[in-house]
Amino acid sequence: MKIALAQLNYHVGNFEANTQKIIAAILNAERQNAELVVFSELCICGYPARDFLEFDDFIAQCTNALNEIAKHTLKIAALVGCPRKNPEKQGKDLYNSAFFLYQGEVKHITDKTLLPTYDIFDEYRYFEPNKKFEAINFKGQKLAITICEDIWNVGNDNPLYTICPMDELIKQSPDMIINLSASPFSYTQHEDRLKVIRANVSQYNVPMVYVNQVGAQTELIFDGGSVVVNEKGEIAEQLPFFSEELRIAEVEEIRNSKLETQNSKPQVELIYSALVLGIHDYFSKLGFKKAILGLSGGIDSALVLCLAVEALGKENVMSLLLPSGFSTEHSLADAKKLCENLGTKYETVPIENNFQSFIQTLHPFFKDLPFNVAEENLQARVRGVLLMAFSNKFGYILLNTTNKSEAAVGYGTLYGDMCGGLAVLGDVYKTQVYEIANYINRNGEVIPLDIISKAPSAELRPNQKDSDSLPEYDVLDKILFQYIEKRQGPKELVAMGFEKKLVDRVLKMVNGSEWKRNQAPPILRVSPKAFGMGRRMNIEGKYLG
Repeated sequence: MKIALAQLNYHVGNFEANTQKIIAAILNAERQNAELVVFSELCICGYPARDFLEFDDFIAQCTNALNEIAKHTLKIAALVGCPRKNPEKQGKDLYNSAFFLYQGEVKHITDKTLLPTYDIFDEYRYFEPNKKFEAINFKGQKLAITICEDIWNVGNDNPLYTICPMDELIKQSPDMIINLSASPFSYTQHEDRLKVIRANVSQYNVPMVYVNQVGAQTELIFDGGSVVVNEKGEIAEQLPFFSEELRIAEVEEIRNSKLETQNSKPQVELIYSALVLGIHDYFSKLGFKKAILGLSGGIDSALVLCLAVEALGKENVMSLLLPSGFSTEHSLADAKKLCENLGTKYETVPIENNFQSFIQTLHPFFKDLPFNVAEENLQARVRGVLLMAFSNKFGYILLNTTNKSEAAVGYGTLYGDMCGGLAVLGDVYKTQVYEIANYINRNGEVIPLDIISKAPSAELRPNQKDSDSLPEYDVLDKILFQYIEKRQGPKELVAMGFEKKLVDRVLKMVNGSEWKRNQAPPILRVSPKAFGMGRRMNIEGKYLG
């Protein structure tokens, strides 16, 4: 039997586009003599559909799309993900289901058992867990159908759950596990995912076909990386990361197949590709075409410009160089050189006159008070106003350039450099920014070396450096990573060797900046714990404050 893995990019709620894409893949698989084509979790409506699932009309459109897709399965079977109404009065209104379509109709329905409700996931908000387990017989093969999280409790070792679906399905002696997945990217997830797949294969001694979706849905990025793994734990087929593909696997050959080389990539390359895809899909799925950003001559805005040009094309990206009286000539020169290297357009709009006009307006109130953060933030807000003016007048979407280190400690200006429609680097620490910049320069200088080598500075006062206000980034990022990603408290951090005074200072900055982060643009998620929907904190909470 030939099975087609359909790794596709869906658009939440765009039933017409999703349906056409699924049907095209079915017809393509049929032309290649496949007998079954497998799609990803909730592919018909797109994942995650979130509170759209609470609309009866949304579910009705899912059902209509499912019926239309079924018409194209007269000669080939298809496994598609779609929500369905719970026929019982008790329990949640919906199931998260996999529909087995064949001969133009629904032959079998498998409902998802394990509903993740942690970090970015909130599935128990919408779905009722499955309690019935039945493998499917098709073309001489018995198939154990699972949906994403269903394979993440192998051996009943996950304390979040009390049941393991495969422990029930294995009693029916299936020949293969098929998993429909929507597994979001983080820079460790592809490794964790493969470990889980191999653990299942080892535990149950049957091969697995694993199909993941690709594409970005606002802050969540899906990397694909679908695989076929034989019962020895060897990869027999592997689809690419971050791109659509349909691949045929021959069941009889899976047991004896092994890829000579696996599609493994360095972490920095994965993050780069994820950010490019995140920008591209955010714009394309919202119908946006053009981006603008403030280019300072610093490394953060330089990296965002490179990513935007790769995602949208150089003709669709505009940079504004917004020098003040504190901006250095070399920063301006570096910014211009970067634009020339990329072949992208820019305009220089000095802000000194605007800034001085505000100073004069405020003088009766500020009088002779010393220059401080008020004047620094004023420059950032002048820049924000000008960038938004260009955005409104010419139809650009402003890209925010704040990195995760700055966002964590509140080193940014609300309604100034925190403006934007999308925060590209909000889940990328400053030390990672340098790594990605060096990756971009791997085949020659794109980002001028002076941008990478000079000390970071906001250039809002004379001779300013980030280190005047913050610990050095190589130290700061280590503390932030342990606190944010690893959830290590102050005692644990001190035990790791960090000075208590420094730990207290950093954690106070992090917790005291929650109100700022609450007003930030959506952040592209690339880490296991990003600011945004997966990290919920009280704004006024005083824990470690």
